[in-house]
Amino acid sequence: MDNQENNTAAAYQASEGSALAVDSSFYKAIADSTHREIVDNFVVPIRSGRAWKVPAGHVFRILTNDGPQVGDLNLWNLNNPRERMWASRTRQLQKAHVTTFDRLWSNLPYLRPMVTITHDTLSDYGKDSEGGRVHDLLGTRCDPYVNKLLTGKDFHFHCHSNLVRSVLPYGLTEFDVHDVLNVFQCTGLNESDQYFMKACPADKGDFIEFFAEIDLLCALSACPGGDLSVPLWGPDARDPIDVCRPLTVEVFRLDKDLLAGWESPKPVDYPALHGMHPESVKWQR
Repeated sequence: MDNQENNTAAAYQASEGSALAVDSSFYKAIADSTHREIVDNFVVPIRSGRAWKVPAGHVFRILTNDGPQVGDLNLWNLNNPRERMWASRTRQLQKAHVTTFDRLWSNLPYLRPMVTITHDTLSDYGKDSEGGRVHDLLGTRCDPYVNKLLTGKDFHFHCHSNLVRSVLPYGLTEFDVHDVLNVFQCTGLNESDQYFMKACPADKGDFIEFFAEIDLLCALSACPGGDLSVPLWGPDARDPIDVCRPLTVEVFRLDKDLLAGWESPKPVDYPALHGMHPESVKWQR
């Protein structure tokens, strides 16, 4: 039994003082704080997307004010969009489904926490009887290319397309859109090790809140699959327009006293030589 437990332990372990060792009391104080100023507040209509800025040291919430609805979230460094959320490394460092005190990490060669989750009203959902969990990093955004691949038809309502349109005003393109955090989405792996999606368990008024560790450009799609209670592919598939709802985003400035001693994390201090002579490395992060 001991060997089995050792073999299934998390591969990436936190050492004392590492970035995986989160100061939960600091983030809990942020979640509990009532001294915060709302600086942005908007609704993402059904089947659409929106991008927005969040300064480091602020928090933002995504809310299901009208009932269950899945959202697809992308994150970039506002000042350097080459740095963006890395879903696969986040799965390894945190979990395949994230909740309070988990972090979303950026890609190489930066590898730092972009946000830390401070509050999640679905944190008690855990694992259901079918193996489903909430806030998914296993899958990715729906897109018109896979729709054409599976059905042979053009269907223009997809999270990928919503995200593409959202970031165009910020000088980004389709090539900048990346794997997402599926907010409020309940997913898992079945007995055949295949990805499944379930109806969104969020109720009206549920939310997830993120603390911005660096200056961020965020983009969110209100998934055209709605609450995922309707089959999207296969013989029973139909247009899920009737189960689509908007999402609300709120951004807050925190009391400065809460942030005393906090500093925005730096990229990992690896010189990026990869075994080469320093003179052969001409680029900088």
